[in-house]
Amino acid sequence: MKATTSTSAPPVHNAPLPSTSAAGRRIAPHSHIKGLGLNSDGFASTDSAGFVGQTNAREACGVVVDLIKSRKFSGRALLLVGAPGTGKTALALAVSHELGVKVPFCPMVGSEVYSTEVKKTEVLAEAFRRAIGLRIKETKEVYEGEVTELTPSEAENPLSGYGKTVSHVIVGLKSVKGTKQLRLDPSIYEAILKEKIVVGDVIYVEANTGAVKRVGRSDAYASSYDLESETYVSLPKGDVHKRKELVQDLTLGDLDSANARPQGGQDIMSVMGSLVRSGRTEVTDKLRREVNKVVKGYVDQGVAEVVPGVVFIDEVHMLDIECFTYLNALLESPMAPTVILATNRGQALVRGTTDIVSPHGIPVDLLDRCLIVKTDGYTREQVGRVVQVRANVEGLKLGEGVLDRMAAEGERGSLRYALQLLTPASILATLAGRSEIEVDDIAEMNELFLDAKTSAGLIAAGGGFDGGKMW
Repeated sequence: MKATTSTSAPPVHNAPLPSTSAAGRRIAPHSHIKGLGLNSDGFASTDSAGFVGQTNAREACGVVVDLIKSRKFSGRALLLVGAPGTGKTALALAVSHELGVKVPFCPMVGSEVYSTEVKKTEVLAEAFRRAIGLRIKETKEVYEGEVTELTPSEAENPLSGYGKTVSHVIVGLKSVKGTKQLRLDPSIYEAILKEKIVVGDVIYVEANTGAVKRVGRSDAYASSYDLESETYVSLPKGDVHKRKELVQDLTLGDLDSANARPQGGQDIMSVMGSLVRSGRTEVTDKLRREVNKVVKGYVDQGVAEVVPGVVFIDEVHMLDIECFTYLNALLESPMAPTVILATNRGQALVRGTTDIVSPHGIPVDLLDRCLIVKTDGYTREQVGRVVQVRANVEGLKLGEGVLDRMAAEGERGSLRYALQLLTPASILATLAGRSEIEVDDIAEMNELFLDAKTSAGLIAAGGGFDGGKMW
């Protein structure tokens, strides 16, 4: 390699810089999963909604989705079992997609419960509460229209002989159907000044709270400029005084954390105390019962609707016997979300015990509550189709023979290993000045990286590489 006389450090490689545009955002491992891919009769299509294969598991999950929608899955859980890389997480994600966009989905891993800040059972309870949505429908009386008049009325200040104060403000509003003149409180005038509202703006004022919101500038004042910072809106339809229904989505976890957070004072000691206080606040059962009571009152009045979501616990064998016991109680609670568990263990010791060996590392009493769905391994042809789907999602071009080579690697090693080779191989192709991945790129990746089976085969009988020798 020719030496360089430049004082600046040469670039390590000529790979392109990562894009910061929306199209170049990070692609998640399951970005291609859009649903279970079932037809109207409940049968799985060959390749649909991002899924390849797993026909039996997808159809079984479709039945579970129907049970959840008909509110007949309470007190039970769905357990997904199968080898690593067979689509257990993808199935859980697809079930949540099938239930709806606004349905809360709360994924977690079994080891997350072991926190130094809060108890194990508290972490589980928090996840369950975050997976229960609350849709609040509120009907408000509002005055909405374009401001045609804004006249503050002043009076003598009763507290002192000098100066004047605003006694009330006259606001004229115009809509498509008519006009109305409002006499408003001085505090509302302060809100109008804060929003920088002037004649010609479209606003709405809540009748109950007096809150004022500026929507934008009336399009009647729109100019002929090509570029302008102002947002123009059309004149509101209907009458100036109307009823408006507002829908707000939140979770019980949001309500718990909002009520559990202590409200300190504004002095310097309160501010410093809030800074040194622990980041997570444990919510008591008493507070949760009070929140449940308020929510039940809203539901009985028809103001709110409870939307049960999905809790997905991956690697559920990492939970211990205390967590499993608490899970039994949570499944029987009146407001319980849909619970999906996943594991790749066979006969395993239940964590936290010394002599209880159970299928999948789950106690038999909890296992008896589960509908168990098994995921199957992928054939060579299916591995090739999955690789093609991921290449399309990541925007990669595959050359001739690459798909067959990747399918062979996935069959020999694992599906995850084949998918992990895609992006490094694309970087290698870019460095070589090519726009598509060639077979030689995959071959070089195999020289640089090992799959799990090859790595395990290289370990000598002495317990390590080369018999565990150290240099």
